[in-house]
Amino acid sequence: MSPASLPYRTALIVGAGPGISASVARALASSGVTVGLAARDPGKLAALAAETGAERFAVDATDPDAVARLFDDVDRRIGQPDLVVYNASGRVRGAIADLDPGAVRDAIAVSAFGAFLVVQQAARRMVPHGHGAILLTGASASVKGFPLSSAFAMGKFALRGLAQSAARELAPKGIHVAHFIIDGSVRSDGRADPSANPDSTLDPDAIAESYLATLRQPRSAWSWEIELRPWTETF
Repeated sequence: MSPASLPYRTALIVGAGPGISASVARALASSGVTVGLAARDPGKLAALAAETGAERFAVDATDPDAVARLFDDVDRRIGQPDLVVYNASGRVRGAIADLDPGAVRDAIAVSAFGAFLVVQQAARRMVPHGHGAILLTGASASVKGFPLSSAFAMGKFALRGLAQSAARELAPKGIHVAHFIIDGSVRSDGRADPSANPDSTLDPDAIAESYLATLRQPRSAWSWEIELRPWTETF
């Protein structure tokens, strides 16, 4: 495999939108990978799909039947994915004593249970071929529980546990599972990099470069977890 090539042909990004997933979609498309973009509202992905040549899919990632239908649709429309990226997460902020239990349950379902459903469907397709990659997007909350953010921390801690377990189970079967801890604020149109403190936020295009670099790793030296932070972020 040349340094620029990727050993994957078809990618599905679940929880697609602006930011990290959009940058990953562009990077994959530029590398010749066919891309599918899945979200609750795929209408919001029209511009990204036009830019990358991607197909769009609707899905509620917390619904087992909907996730199964998503993968069947992807198989039929663009081919069985050998690369799956889970980028969805649920957030609800507030003091523990005040949080609505239903909202907390829903947030954890998006961050963790949805990831399980997607990993399960991906594994069912990849294991028979002994080939594939599953990338899971974490956050600072994957390893650090912050005040007023218990629901997000629970979901992201569970996602990290899923990634670690899946990596240990699936890597010997030829499937590269990697979890990315995005430890810092991600730059966006609504969150510009401060002019007085350049590169103090994570550039989503730079994050995408790390995702693709991980996909290029030889299997004799796979990473299961990669932690990314701007140079100003404290440990």
